[in-house]
Amino acid sequence: MPVNSILGVFAKSPIKPLQEHIDKVYDCSSLLVPFFEATISGDWDSAVKLRKKISQAERDADSLKREIRLKLPGGLFMPVERTDLLELLTQQDKIANKAKDISGRIIGRELLVPAVIQAPFLTYLARCLDAVSMAKEAINELDDLLETGFRGREVTLVEKMISKLDSIEEDTDSLQINIRRQLFAIENELNPIDVMFLYKIIEWVGELADLAERVGSRLELMLARV
Repeated sequence: MPVNSILGVFAKSPIKPLQEHIDKVYDCSSLLVPFFEATISGDWDSAVKLRKKISQAERDADSLKREIRLKLPGGLFMPVERTDLLELLTQQDKIANKAKDISGRIIGRELLVPAVIQAPFLTYLARCLDAVSMAKEAINELDDLLETGFRGREVTLVEKMISKLDSIEEDTDSLQINIRRQLFAIENELNPIDVMFLYKIIEWVGELADLAERVGSRLELMLARV
């Protein structure tokens, strides 16, 4: 049966909600940029408001995740394995969870990124979000992949996206190493507890890229199984 006919079996495409979810996840995580800019400028009122927006976006993504889990069809006519789609969904959702955790920890302690590392930190954050954006682009190609039966130029395009995602994640690893070194150089001048939390925030921001790469890895695995 052609892929288009298979998709016609379902009242809704199993792919579209997954794409809606990654869009919400990206919207959630991208709020970290204005959030950190607000903290750096000392505008904690704006930071608190942005934290609330991040939390709401995470809840929206979580609600959609539960709805997808409940309504995702199964059976012989699924064009891809249901378990693969659910695992992809899980990895996507972890990105929004991490964004919420990051903003919560910063607000909880009114933790300020030291002036010396603010510029490289924002560059690092932006590069980690580039990974999330690339994962979003790859997932948004899924419906076209289904229409082409996971064959031809569309597969090549997605494979290139996944390769680029891996490259971005490698960039974030290098940026993280440099920032940790810069923090190490000044940590004696800072509150020791704040230093501990700053290292954790740096790690968590890097996990945004790691989780995005896992989304790409799950998609790559799914392509290999079709």
